[in-house]
Amino acid sequence: MKIKYLFCVALLSGVAVQAQQPLPLSLAECRERALAHSEELQQADNRLEQARLDRRIASTASLPKIEGSATGAYVLPDIDMMGMEMRMRGTYLAGLTLTQPIYTGGKISAARRMARIGEEVAGEQRRMTRMEVLVEADNAYWTLVAVEGKVRMLESYVAQMDTLCNQTAAAVDAGMVLENDRLRVEARRSEIRYQLQKACNGADLCRMSLCRVIGAGSDVRPVPTDTLFQSSAPGRLDSGLEARPELRMLEQQVAIGEQQIRDARSAMLPTAGLSLGYTYYGNIRLQSLVDAGGGTYVPYTQEFRDGLGMAMLAVKIPIFHWGESRKKVHKARFELQNAQLNLQKNQRLMSLEVEQAIRNVEDGYRLIRTAELALSQAEENLRVMRNRHAAQMAPLTDLLDAQSQWQQAASNRIEAQTQYRIYRTEYLRATGRLE
Repeated sequence: MKIKYLFCVALLSGVAVQAQQPLPLSLAECRERALAHSEELQQADNRLEQARLDRRIASTASLPKIEGSATGAYVLPDIDMMGMEMRMRGTYLAGLTLTQPIYTGGKISAARRMARIGEEVAGEQRRMTRMEVLVEADNAYWTLVAVEGKVRMLESYVAQMDTLCNQTAAAVDAGMVLENDRLRVEARRSEIRYQLQKACNGADLCRMSLCRVIGAGSDVRPVPTDTLFQSSAPGRLDSGLEARPELRMLEQQVAIGEQQIRDARSAMLPTAGLSLGYTYYGNIRLQSLVDAGGGTYVPYTQEFRDGLGMAMLAVKIPIFHWGESRKKVHKARFELQNAQLNLQKNQRLMSLEVEQAIRNVEDGYRLIRTAELALSQAEENLRVMRNRHAAQMAPLTDLLDAQSQWQQAASNRIEAQTQYRIYRTEYLRATGRLE
């Protein structure tokens, strides 16, 4: 019975291992998968294509337009025309019309410029969405790296406590130390195991978050491969905003406001257009009685089938509309001023954001150096305490304190390294250089 139970457990364990296949994942691969999976980026691509179509639609406004028409009519009763009857039963008309705008007061050119600006805005929106996806992917990736690093560190710490617990138990059996020391070591080991379990749970949550970002299923277990960190000074960081998509979008909003003024002003100017047409009609009959002499009248029928050409030049001049167009121009000017003020305000905010990002990168690098120094000191202190405790020259509490200091220093270094990478990504996003 026991053998059968062990066989079932082994089988279920094998299924669980197969259920989650490891996926080695570099940072570049993580970014590629996130970009390919992002619904927001796909929506941004669709908006960009829509803007391109709007620009092409606006470019056709100045081209001639050709329209065809066909009409059939059945008119009852017949029409009396001075003793004659016009019969229009089954009359038809078919024709073509060509319309060419000549002058629209600048309305067409303003619409064409706004469509081109709209396409540029959609392109900048796509860049902004792409950078947001990369920031989310980097955060998920480095957070998983940090948590897995803490898991490995705590596993090492648990191994140390297991060794210390065995040594203390042997010393208690030999009567060299008190039972209280063994209980203290076991309590600390239980605490570290609890922290390890929490870290493992956090690592599982981070894997789930990374799977969501890259579009992987629940049967995949991402394994980050870019875990090595080379600490190098960040150098001189540029604070320019020229590549920031948000800034370019605000500038384009100002440009749109200028075109809206031209569009509103075009309603105050005359417009002219040319129209050419040709219509063919048929099945119109004119019936009457014709005097054949001697008082005899014979029926007479004439059918009309012919074509008509037409050329028309139309000029429309606005004269008086109670100041409606002028008020629209003033309204558009206020909208332009609001766009300019919004640009100035957000430009200052983005400058502060870049300065904060630069400061975070510099502070993050200094934290790494400080954490590395603290870890080296904690490792040396732990080595000394182990030797002194082995020689019975230091109490157990000093060794436990040294181990706790080493754990905190190792955790701080992991956090500093991963946070520095996140700060670097955020700096690139803030300056618009994240590719």
